[in-house]
Amino acid sequence: MDLKELENGVDADTHWYYQSKKLPLLRFANQLARAGKPLTIIDIGAGSGFFAYELEKTMGAAIAKVWLVDIGYSEAEMAPTCGTKIEKVHDVPTSVTNGLFIMMDVLEHLPDDLAMLQRVKAASVGDNNYFFITVPAFQSLWSGHDVFLEHYRRYHIPMLSGVLRQAGFRRIRNYYLYGALFPLVWTVRRLGNMRKSAAVSNMKPMNPLVNKVLLGLNSLEMRFARANRVAGVTCVGEGQV
Repeated sequence: MDLKELENGVDADTHWYYQSKKLPLLRFANQLARAGKPLTIIDIGAGSGFFAYELEKTMGAAIAKVWLVDIGYSEAEMAPTCGTKIEKVHDVPTSVTNGLFIMMDVLEHLPDDLAMLQRVKAASVGDNNYFFITVPAFQSLWSGHDVFLEHYRRYHIPMLSGVLRQAGFRRIRNYYLYGALFPLVWTVRRLGNMRKSAAVSNMKPMNPLVNKVLLGLNSLEMRFARANRVAGVTCVGEGQV
């Protein structure tokens, strides 16, 4: 996740965006856990670890191990977690089985997104590893927000599906999130681009009432998100490694 957004004072534990965005991930992880064997979570580019912590908090014993992978962690941050259920590391662990690799808004930060996906493929052992990936959608939504967060690109379904297949991922399902917000976001960002807006994040703390309304509306949309292959602010890929 983008730590720069949290630097603006956004609280992921209450903000509508993070609280609704976690819902498709939780749904997918719970489906995998029904097989009965506890999952290993590998959260790549984890940052604060919000999404992995939410999985562990919600699913409990259905999660065997959580690896928080981020090159930004210091030795002081990693040392106390060594050998614990939720462990912070710099590198993707090798020989993962019964794993769920998650990359929540990570690939767009990498010059070579395929190379990262190939690393995940190489770490996957056997036929029981899965992935859940989110990326920002549609280059037409490019704005100072992307510049501020140091993105290289935004994706659409054929683009994300293509790089996933190139890396050897299978049983891929793609869809969009925040379809209802797409027209508003597109309009605001196009107008901002015409005015040459500065590189700044659009993610800010919200009025509690507005936050509650947005959370309710977007949480409802998440129930049907898998059917949305038309447009949205976020593009999702899920399936088997």
